[in-house]
Amino acid sequence: MTGSKQQTMPKFMKTLTDALPKSYDVLHVPLNCNGQTAQLLYIKTVVDGAVLQETIIKPFFEIEDAAKFAVYVEGMPNRIDLPSTDEMLIMLTAGFVLVYADDTFSFLEVRRLGNTEQGETIVEATIHGPQLALSEDLETNVSIVRQHYHSPSLYVESHQLNDKSRMAIALMYDEKEVDIEVLRRVKERLDALDEPLIQSAGDLAMRLTKRRFNLFPQSIVTERPDRIVYNLTGGKIILLVDNSPFGIVLPIVFFDLMVSMEENYHTYFVSLYNTLLGWFGLFACLTLPALYVAVTAFTPEILRTELTLSISGSRIGVPYPSFIEAVIMLLFVELLTEASVRLPKTINAAATTVGGLILGTAATEASLASNILIIVVSIVAISTFVIPNNELSFAVRICRLGLIAFTSLFGLIGLISGFLLIILHLTNLDSFGKPYLRIGWRSKRSEKQVSSE
Repeated sequence: MTGSKQQTMPKFMKTLTDALPKSYDVLHVPLNCNGQTAQLLYIKTVVDGAVLQETIIKPFFEIEDAAKFAVYVEGMPNRIDLPSTDEMLIMLTAGFVLVYADDTFSFLEVRRLGNTEQGETIVEATIHGPQLALSEDLETNVSIVRQHYHSPSLYVESHQLNDKSRMAIALMYDEKEVDIEVLRRVKERLDALDEPLIQSAGDLAMRLTKRRFNLFPQSIVTERPDRIVYNLTGGKIILLVDNSPFGIVLPIVFFDLMVSMEENYHTYFVSLYNTLLGWFGLFACLTLPALYVAVTAFTPEILRTELTLSISGSRIGVPYPSFIEAVIMLLFVELLTEASVRLPKTINAAATTVGGLILGTAATEASLASNILIIVVSIVAISTFVIPNNELSFAVRICRLGLIAFTSLFGLIGLISGFLLIILHLTNLDSFGKPYLRIGWRSKRSEKQVSSE
């Protein structure tokens, strides 16, 4: 903390200074030029020093008149009205500067911006679509969306979390398309948040979920500006979080999770083919291991005799039941999948590929798994990566273990019953008041809502 013996600190500024921690980066800077004085209070580690020098300190010495300098500061576009003392303390930690000149206080935003550059899409990469993702700066992300969505009805609301991070949030929607009831629910949940710390869009999306132990996602966390614009057109609500390169899309239906933005950049039949591949991958990933257990352990007669004999021959020497065999191999695949995420990018592809080959070969030679199961598990592993949404992929990976458990107890009837239970669970879900399994849902204002406006 720095001070000045020649200048007396104003009482209000001293109150703020005493409330702030005695940290090296909390600065009280007195300015003096030809008998004219001004004082600054800010935290230098969150303030853009170059902007502070060019817009506040340098003009003070050029104007050489405290009254004119105070008028200049009051007219700056980044000036805001003085908030309450508690809010001002929080805003000082976020990059605001308190300026005292000519017996007046001004509060200016001079915060140091985070990463404003757009990186390439990583999680939702496409071949023909846009290649740039969102950035980690909130204002930059709002600007990116506005550059893609030139509609005067696009509305942006500013919110701030009540946790220790005090993260800024931008709530975006098209006033002509948004459902008023859904918008009300979203605002209520934002206001009702009572969490100690929220640091990212994914964290916020989870906290907004009414059912914490729900397996399936009730919002989409995306890094793609084109997906955000696509959903704004459909009347969805977008939440952008400061310091997070992802946006939250809500409400959603289950079928939104199976949409890849790549489908928008191809002809109808190519897009339809890719969509069917995605759905085939979903069902294969979910049901193939349980179907293998049902066929080998309970109802081998549903297959052709040659295929039944081939499966039985491949299991010669395997010392445990088929459901244990399937669970063990799936757990190995899960370990390989997680390893591919955790390892450095330069070696993860080679390491997981070699590990998978060695594991499959060794398992069959040691009679720990059948050749048919290795094929099934390989198809399942590939199908997992065909699912467009990563969160849905995690849900499916957990559900297939439940289907294996049901199948190991009740056979093919257990597989069908478990699948029906999943559908019943999805039917019972909603996303901010909207049915989760509704097909082709699009948020539109009802005639009642329009007439009330």
